[in-house]
Amino acid sequence: MPEFPDINIYIEALRARIEGQVLRDVRLRGPFLLRTATPPLTEVKGRRVVTIRRLGKRIAIGLEGELWLVLHLMIAGRLHWRSPDAPLASKNTLMAADFDDGSLVLTEAGSKRRASLHLVEGEAALALHDPGGLEVLEASAAEFADRLSSANHTLKRALTDPRLFSGIGNAYSDEILHRARLSPVAMTRSLSAAEAERLFVATRETLDLWVDRLRAETGDGFPTKVTAFRPDMAVHGRYGEACPDCGAPIQRIRYAKNEVNYCARCQTGGKLLADRALSRLLKKDWPRTLEELEHRVSNDERN
Repeated sequence: MPEFPDINIYIEALRARIEGQVLRDVRLRGPFLLRTATPPLTEVKGRRVVTIRRLGKRIAIGLEGELWLVLHLMIAGRLHWRSPDAPLASKNTLMAADFDDGSLVLTEAGSKRRASLHLVEGEAALALHDPGGLEVLEASAAEFADRLSSANHTLKRALTDPRLFSGIGNAYSDEILHRARLSPVAMTRSLSAAEAERLFVATRETLDLWVDRLRAETGDGFPTKVTAFRPDMAVHGRYGEACPDCGAPIQRIRYAKNEVNYCARCQTGGKLLADRALSRLLKKDWPRTLEELEHRVSNDERN
């Protein structure tokens, strides 16, 4: 699932291409992508793009008349910038938004259709799509600590909960916790003030680092390598490889479809996190998938 750094780079690329441009049409392969349309989708035709925002892991495209197109890419959705009136060429091509200079195309790999598009009107309706997570790069250390301790979860769960922190998912939470030298299963309310401060700094540094790296990689182009697995990550997706800081092999915890990567020497005092107590903790504290957590948020919004 694209996270904070990737979504920010997408938004920068979109601002350079469509902000101020007139949206001529939105073409859909089928009805499943569009989840809400109030007013109807035909109302977006001929309206100018006035702003683009990030809402957690969602991209909100603001049009004249206070209309908003809200895209949630979920796990396998990706955006592409293609020639004007690009065809919906394959079954994985779900949408094309047409402008004079090109088409913004949404694809989703696989057979399951989890990506979504909502059309809403006004700031109040848009706010319903914001999970409410804290924007760490805009927050103080005290605000971060307050949000962290607002519920007693494992650090891994807290960082990836979109209601607590904005835009952080499975990949970058692993990187943040490694940088902070903290165990992924430490409980939020058990942290000392110094540890909470260390996690705050590590979160900001990790997100800034990866935005800068992806920006340099993309340059003036459109992002084409949006992935949760990058060779220069410290621990995420690197099970069995050497920790770049201490050389110990990267470990992992598996539960259902989740995987956590960590360095035992750097983060857990050398202890391997693999026992029955841990399994019970994971079952209690984590959703079975990160997608399930996103759905919980959507259901909470509707209720």
